[in-house]
Amino acid sequence: MARNLRIENNLLKALKFYKKAYSLNIGKEDIELLMDMALIYDEIGLYSEAEGKYREVLILDEDEAMAYYGLAIIYDQSGDLEKAKIYYKKAIEKNSNYDKAYFFLANVYDELGDKDKAIYNYKIAIEINPKDLWGYANLACILEELNKNEEALYYIDKALEVSPKHYKILFNKGVILNKLNNIEESKEYYKQSIIENPKYPYSFLNLAVIYREEGNFEKAIKVISEGIKENEDQGFLYYNRGCFYVNIKENLKALKDVEKSIKLDELFLDYMKKDKELDPIRELEEYRYKKWKSYLCV
Repeated sequence: MARNLRIENNLLKALKFYKKAYSLNIGKEDIELLMDMALIYDEIGLYSEAEGKYREVLILDEDEAMAYYGLAIIYDQSGDLEKAKIYYKKAIEKNSNYDKAYFFLANVYDELGDKDKAIYNYKIAIEINPKDLWGYANLACILEELNKNEEALYYIDKALEVSPKHYKILFNKGVILNKLNNIEESKEYYKQSIIENPKYPYSFLNLAVIYREEGNFEKAIKVISEGIKENEDQGFLYYNRGCFYVNIKENLKALKDVEKSIKLDELFLDYMKKDKELDPIRELEEYRYKKWKSYLCV
């Protein structure tokens, strides 16, 4: 009954029946039952209770790789990466084909800044599971960060074999191609990413920046304006469009966009103060303020 309720995603009611089964002596020795309870506790955010159940499993069977993995996930979620690392390694020690443990161990190493060990573990994860989309994608991203762009391109292409239309993978390929100076091809991948998910604002931004670097400010403004229509709450799109407007001497439009970006996120006020590109609109803003003040005095 508990499992049926869990399949229906009625977790709290499922837990009620699991607890009834657990109250029997035989239930306290049923590893499958304990694992199911731990997973539900984890899903509903009761991490201490989940940890308790995983540890009960390990008392019954110290070789249960899934229990070590479960503990690792709990520590990972809480930000205790060193402990998470220990338990991912224990899961792998008990099951050398545990691809998810390798994947998340790689992610921990990445967050800790140990890129070489992250790469090593991602490669094992995808060797075990050749359909691991995010294994390929994350590996490609690390390699791109390290400027190993040819190798990054190989792995992002492997990710596209798994999911040819995933907007983030298409976006990442655009980034890598741009770094390899394959500009026209990069543009096409950003455009495909936009088609697949117009609510992902970074595709619009990166495509617009390419046009900006080519000196084609009109095209850059057109692309980023399309991005704003789809993502009206993204201050960085307005800020960048403001910078584009400055370059074609549309200073009033630029000022309006930068003010909008600041309204959405005050962080852009600091950017504006330091951004030399925006000198013309800072002068315009000062002029508007002085004019307004003079009217006030009258």
